[in-house]
Amino acid sequence: MRRREFFLGGLGATITMWPLVARGQGGRLRKIGVVMNFAEADVEGQARFSALKAKLRQLGWLDERDIEVSVRWAAGQSNLMLAHMAELVNQPAEVIVVNSTPLLAVAKQITTAIPIVFTQVADPIGSGFLTNYARPGGNITGFTDFDVSIAGKWVEILKETAPGIGRLTVLLAPDQKNHGAFLQVIEAAAPILKLQVSKAEIHSRDEIEQAIMAVSGQPDRGLIVLPGPLANGQRDMIIQLTRRFHLPAIYPFKYYVKDGGLLYYGADQLSQWSKAAEYVDRILRGERPGDLPVQAPTKFELVVNAKAAKTIGLTIPATLLATADEVIE
Repeated sequence: MRRREFFLGGLGATITMWPLVARGQGGRLRKIGVVMNFAEADVEGQARFSALKAKLRQLGWLDERDIEVSVRWAAGQSNLMLAHMAELVNQPAEVIVVNSTPLLAVAKQITTAIPIVFTQVADPIGSGFLTNYARPGGNITGFTDFDVSIAGKWVEILKETAPGIGRLTVLLAPDQKNHGAFLQVIEAAAPILKLQVSKAEIHSRDEIEQAIMAVSGQPDRGLIVLPGPLANGQRDMIIQLTRRFHLPAIYPFKYYVKDGGLLYYGADQLSQWSKAAEYVDRILRGERPGDLPVQAPTKFELVVNAKAAKTIGLTIPATLLATADEVIE
């Protein structure tokens, strides 16, 4: 219902200039690399990659006539992130598109020369990727999905949805640059709502399962899942366990709620991929990535899965339903 180094030292130095010509010169295919932090079989990853390619076609870049798009699937695995990025840099690709904070960290480490267009990165300034949105400089630009301050809103929405909760568990990947900042925001917001916060550090599927099992049978618990490829790739298990243990949870991406999760508050990710294609187009035609402003979302949405609420025995307050942008029945 819709309502409202491998080559870590010196590799980048071998590629020193941005492309200055458009397509077609001498029949040369322009090489675009894409590294996705999804598993290849994940429909959400495929949808994002398809959106990128569709926009490139709309902009006049035909695959295998004008461009060669090489995609790699890292599935949240750090060794694959490094291997895929090194491979694309070594080709070399003329532009590389990446999604997620961990992937951008690897890209920044490997090359300071090849243009990088990122999507789905929270707080790129706080994570140390750049110092300015308007003119990022260097070889990196792209699209952020939210600032870490959004975590305060996650706390408020979860408490409004499940007033009986008194303690929050935060699924946190300690290796991800921005997770500490998210946790600080959550810890600052929680006392106002008389909530206690504990963190569960996760490095693997087993640790995610153990963290959720540890709070099973505790009716005053709520769960916040922070954005990152590890949790994203295990979302089916997370959703199943929260249902099994009647655990109210809020998620950073809409696909969690589409797949049966309870609550989502955030920005539309899919639209970032067509915008990323526009930046790829502009770079291939000669613009410098450092001159292209990093763009932040201007609209956020709240989605409530009423069916999931019934499954865990929760009644969603009418006030929350009235303000939701979408309610899944």
